[in-house]
Amino acid sequence: MNLRQLRYVVATADHGTMTSAAQALYVAQPALSRAVRELERELGVELFARSGRGVVLTAVGEQVVRQARIALEAVEAIEALAVTGGDGRAAELRVATTPALEAELTGWLIPRFARERLAARIRVVRCPGREAVVAALRAGRADLALTDLPVPGDLAAHPVDHREVVLVSPPGLKLREPLPPAALDGMRLVLPARGGPRRAELDAVLARAGASPVPAVESDDRETWLDRVRDGTGCLLWYRNQLEDTHGLVVRSFTPPLSRMVGLVHPYRRLSPAARDFLTFAKDAARERRGGDGRVREHT
Repeated sequence: MNLRQLRYVVATADHGTMTSAAQALYVAQPALSRAVRELERELGVELFARSGRGVVLTAVGEQVVRQARIALEAVEAIEALAVTGGDGRAAELRVATTPALEAELTGWLIPRFARERLAARIRVVRCPGREAVVAALRAGRADLALTDLPVPGDLAAHPVDHREVVLVSPPGLKLREPLPPAALDGMRLVLPARGGPRRAELDAVLARAGASPVPAVESDDRETWLDRVRDGTGCLLWYRNQLEDTHGLVVRSFTPPLSRMVGLVHPYRRLSPAARDFLTFAKDAARERRGGDGRVREHT
């Protein structure tokens, strides 16, 4: 018997189906079912009985779940002592990310979390790319990570932001709608400055699309990007939800869509209370940031 089995049994009792329990715990449903069956064999009792599409506790199952809750509450209390170091001071929560996404953490998410959770201490683990982020999580050097999705299947992912990449072009330019990514090959584009995180983001998108455009302008001055499109210098490749005034210009989608999904990621293991709190907070903050019209609001 182990704590993982007890958590799975309690979650199944709470959610009524093993599928729902697995989703709530961010584990694969077959793994949860197997762990519950192993516990039943070990104890020599049946904990759940079929009821329609779900399951219900047997009489002995109710007793087991009652005691399991007591055991898990004791474990939670011990974990809480570890999080505060036993002296009331918050333990360190380590969040890994890449240079392109670090501003998402340090610019608005972490400061807001720290204001609302005064005891929180967060350290950003800087990684050169997504592969290094994955390595940091697997090695235990980080508790959570903010990174581009998808990630390998041994990591749980929680999407927090979906960004559609679109092409902004002058009205007289004859292009298909929607546009195949191959049309970007050789196209003159207004791009962020080479070597910066914004350029790294778009270079990754272009690499996935297999396209090699021609840089017409390379600048991090976002205020001038649309002006360069209007004067015919080149087209702009950017995120739809971060475009402001495109009056008089044409905004085209791609087929297949070009997009970037960003999420919080962690290994399939029990998170510390601080990590769980940050994960819940970040998802709520991301929904609020998108707002009712889906546009990302800038936070300072």
